[in-house]
Amino acid sequence: MFKENSKAIYLQIADRICDDVLAGSLRPSDRLPSVREYAAMVQVNPNTMMRTYDYLSSRGILFNRRGIGYFLAEEAPSIVKTLKREEILGQEMNEIFRQLSLLGVTPLQLQQKYQDFLNSNNPE
Repeated sequence: MFKENSKAIYLQIADRICDDVLAGSLRPSDRLPSVREYAAMVQVNPNTMMRTYDYLSSRGILFNRRGIGYFLAEEAPSIVKTLKREEILGQEMNEIFRQLSLLGVTPLQLQQKYQDFLNSNNPE
C-alpha cells in the first residue's frame, strides 16, 4: 500500500484521503473514521494517523468536533483541487518534463498523447 523511499507515510495517507475527496467518495460534512479506526484500517500507528488528520486540518480540509470526531470541510473539494494542481504543476511536472527532455519526447508528441488520453477517458 505504501511506497518505499517516497513521501512520509502520513502524507501518503493524506494523499489517499484527498483522492477520495476528488473522486467524490468523501463528501463535505462526512465524518471520517476515528484516528484509531483509520489507523487499524491502513495498518499504521495511531500517532501516524493523528499526524495525517492534523496535516489535513491545518490545510482546512478537515475539522474536528471535539468529542465527536473529524469531518470533511465544506470547502475541502476546492482546497484539495487547488493543492493538488499546485503540487503537480510545480514539483512533479518539472521532474516529468526533465525526464521527457532526456528521452527526446517533443512537445507535439506530448500534446498528442495527452489528447489521446482525454479522448479515451471522456467518451462523448
